[in-house]
Amino acid sequence: MTQIPPAEPQEESLGSLVAAATDQISTLVRAEIELAKSELKFDAKRAGVAGGLFGAAAFMAHLCLILASFAIAYGLVALGVWTWLAFAIVTVFYLLVAALFVYLGIRRLKGLTGMKRTLHSLKTLKGGESDLPVAAAPAPPTAGQVGSHREPVSRDL
Repeated sequence: MTQIPPAEPQEESLGSLVAAATDQISTLVRAEIELAKSELKFDAKRAGVAGGLFGAAAFMAHLCLILASFAIAYGLVALGVWTWLAFAIVTVFYLLVAALFVYLGIRRLKGLTGMKRTLHSLKTLKGGESDLPVAAAPAPPTAGQVGSHREPVSRDL
């Protein structure tokens, strides 16, 4: 069996190597962007369908609530309550539930603080002052200091 000697590497200029690397990187970035677009499109479609299904379920639940209200009112009529009073009782019940939801919503809104920190930060930036201490950047590590903060890996197998 004869061996073929390895081909000698061709000398390429630094510029052509950089151009090839740039071309490959831009191709990779474009491919990643296309992948992200297709994934987002798929997820958006699924989220839209799910939202439609939730809307349909909410509509059906609302219809059930209306029918249950009539059933409760006519149940009260069967117990001997006048018809107008039975429907008034059901209506007042729903008004009380709505008032409770309004009260709870107002309590939740009172707990909001807004963007206090962001507004404060923007005001200080606009005024040119800053609460943050400004420290000088540390000197870059020398060749002997690179990685000195890491622990050596032991090869105990």
